[in-house]
Amino acid sequence: MIVLKTAKDMEKIRDACKLSALALATVGEAVKPGVTTAELDKIVHKVIVSHGGKPSFLGYNGFPGSACISINDEVIHGIPSPSRVVKEGDIVSIDVGAFLNGFHGDNAYTFAAGEISEEAALLLRVTEESLYKGIEKAVPKGRLGDLGNAVESHVKQYGFAAVRDYVGHGVGRQLHEAPEVQNYGVPGRGLRLQSGMTIAIEPMI
Repeated sequence: MIVLKTAKDMEKIRDACKLSALALATVGEAVKPGVTTAELDKIVHKVIVSHGGKPSFLGYNGFPGSACISINDEVIHGIPSPSRVVKEGDIVSIDVGAFLNGFHGDNAYTFAAGEISEEAALLLRVTEESLYKGIEKAVPKGRLGDLGNAVESHVKQYGFAAVRDYVGHGVGRQLHEAPEVQNYGVPGRGLRLQSGMTIAIEPMI
């Protein structure tokens, strides 16, 4: 069931997202060769808790970390570990959720550790661009197919492809709500978007 949010709900979600984004920006500064994913996870936890929130992912379906930290070809759901060391040239995807005042914020970004390859740099740039292509289509009366197609058609121009096994999602009082937000689709098809919907667009390329 899709839950439409009130203006007051939206303000609370913004606050949760701001906290999640702060944690993400802070941990991003620590991504460099030699750091472990467990150390990065501790940074995320500290930022969220110190601002009165709770890490959304910690304990979610038994997940042991405050952030999902995935390296290189791992798509998502990487488990932080003291034995997982970031190396020069790695790309490190960090997914952060913060629960604050009854609502979740959900943000992710992929960071470069030192000097990365031209191919990896292109992947990061094109994936970020595709996010904004999707956001442009996230408007009332638009369709999810428009959004997914905007993401997919942009990355295809560069020889990349959208992962189909994992998708974005609604977010609010629950970390994962309806609807599923695919990174592919047919224009004019799919669920019609409404004012009051809150979605996490998550291009995985």
